[in-house]
Amino acid sequence: MAEKTRLGRDVYVALAAVGWADGKLEADEADAIVRCAAEEGLELEELAAIEAATKSPIDLGVIDRSGLSKEDRLYVYGVAAWIARMDGVVSDGEKAALEQLANALKVPERARQIVDQIVETVAVESGDNRPSRYDLGALRTIIGERLKAAEQQRR
Repeated sequence: MAEKTRLGRDVYVALAAVGWADGKLEADEADAIVRCAAEEGLELEELAAIEAATKSPIDLGVIDRSGLSKEDRLYVYGVAAWIARMDGVVSDGEKAALEQLANALKVPERARQIVDQIVETVAVESGDNRPSRYDLGALRTIIGERLKAAEQQRR
């Protein structure tokens, strides 16, 4: 299995922007973003910048995807989709922010639909949508497995 790319600070700041898209970033959503970044192994100063992005609304901004694999880009979109639906409602602002993020990450519509289904599946299997229970590792693993299977089918 290929080693996972380390996702950078700008990815998590973009996730915060998606969370802010409905005008508020709930504490659970903010915790989820910071938890993802911490699990990724980001440095303390990077975590501080990400935490700051969860404190007040920000624009989606630019994401450096040059070092991101296709799997990484799908995972980032999946985390954003999960954060957007965490409060039970995906607002029009969140939908627009998800689309903007997907476009920035070059994630096509069909791939978005598949990742949205995976996000839902992991929520059901985790037994809870809350950050403390949602299995981010499973989300990343399933996306990787599905991507690998799709690539093998094309051969």
